[in-house]
Amino acid sequence: MAIKPVLRMGDARLLEVAKPVTDFSALQDVLNDMQDTMHALNGAGLAAPQIGVGLRVVIFGVEENSRYPDAESVPYTVLINPVVTPIDDLMEDDWEGCLSVPGLRGRVARYHAIRYQGVDAKGAPIDRSVSGFHARVVQHECDHLDGVLYPMRMTDLRHFGYKDVLFPDSLQQDE
Repeated sequence: MAIKPVLRMGDARLLEVAKPVTDFSALQDVLNDMQDTMHALNGAGLAAPQIGVGLRVVIFGVEENSRYPDAESVPYTVLINPVVTPIDDLMEDDWEGCLSVPGLRGRVARYHAIRYQGVDAKGAPIDRSVSGFHARVVQHECDHLDGVLYPMRMTDLRHFGYKDVLFPDSLQQDE
């Protein structure tokens, strides 16, 4: 379909709470645009609000990605009206980036293991329990649906900065 511009931090639309999807008939164009945009920008995931669509829709998936060279693969998933539940209290700090916060990275604490539920593009139920990078990606993308960007979750801004300064020897491509 089309590669859409990604809203950047500071755009008030990124702070809004997205509305649940009730009409699946008009969703395919949005999903196609999201997929085209995510792939063009080498992202691990994308939430509909990031392209200006205020619906509770996220996509994610990673096979080989130069932005996340050490990450395990995550199956491509369309997740609509998600509910995320921590499986336990174990939290892990790790570096995150975001297509809406280009060029920057920050250390964010996330639940190590979660259960996520929702439906796919056809309304079929999804119910998965995941951990590690997969869990981090889902939590990051679902935060967008509630108007939360990863810097808002950070507790120590000493671990927030430009990727090329924090990781000068990195071969990762920028957003």
